[in-house]
Amino acid sequence: MKDKRILYVSSEVVPYLPETEISSMSFETPRMINQQGGQIRIFMPRFGNINERRHQLHEVIRLSGINLVINDLDMPLIIKVASIPKERIQVYFIDNDDYFKRKATLTDEDGKLFSDNDERAIFFAKGVIETVKKLNWSPDIIHVHGWLASLLPLYLKQFYKDEPLFTESKIVTSIYNKGFDGELNKDLINKVKFDQIDDKAIDLLKIPNYTNFMKVAIDHSDALIKGSYELPEELNTYLDNADKPVLDFKEKDEFAEAYTNFYNTSVLQ
Repeated sequence: MKDKRILYVSSEVVPYLPETEISSMSFETPRMINQQGGQIRIFMPRFGNINERRHQLHEVIRLSGINLVINDLDMPLIIKVASIPKERIQVYFIDNDDYFKRKATLTDEDGKLFSDNDERAIFFAKGVIETVKKLNWSPDIIHVHGWLASLLPLYLKQFYKDEPLFTESKIVTSIYNKGFDGELNKDLINKVKFDQIDDKAIDLLKIPNYTNFMKVAIDHSDALIKGSYELPEELNTYLDNADKPVLDFKEKDEFAEAYTNFYNTSVLQ
């Protein structure tokens, strides 16, 4: 994996958020590639419950200061960065006061999804892509983890399809069973349509539930990984019918060789 450039985009990464299947793999996988001599970048949202002082986050002025248009509104993009202790790995944080200042991740104290999670997902996807453009860093592979990051494949293949920096980039999405109950804001599809994205590509988002979010990510990825041992039956069937390379679930203590070989398959070259 020496010198291969891999962009990791995740909704959660340890040590910044509690350890889960997603946050753990979003740390272990880039650490493995880093140890193999690959070049990595990690992006995640700067949720308000991340302790900036403890983790020594600081704003990167040269990357901040642009506005992203979300449903006809200009939303300022703030980029912060921190280093994972002992790993020599930098993590970039996508931030905006309206979307990420609250002291929680995706739900309120009663476990109810935030009503603007749809816009937060759009902002996160656009924010990552615009920041990578500013870095002028062309990834060979983009590996997506977590449903809040799952609009990234759609935006790369549709909204940013003519962006030369990503012409050769291949997208891998890990599918997990950690989703959300119910649906996001029903107006999500119109907010995505505002970005002139093809109606057929987002028809599933008319019902913005977890399964449909992940189906859209599957549709716009080049290869897929089963990130959980058990997945919803509907998603398993969709993966089986996707006609794309799919890596079966691997435990954390055995994933390294399998992921390395998967990254090196012909479809991801």
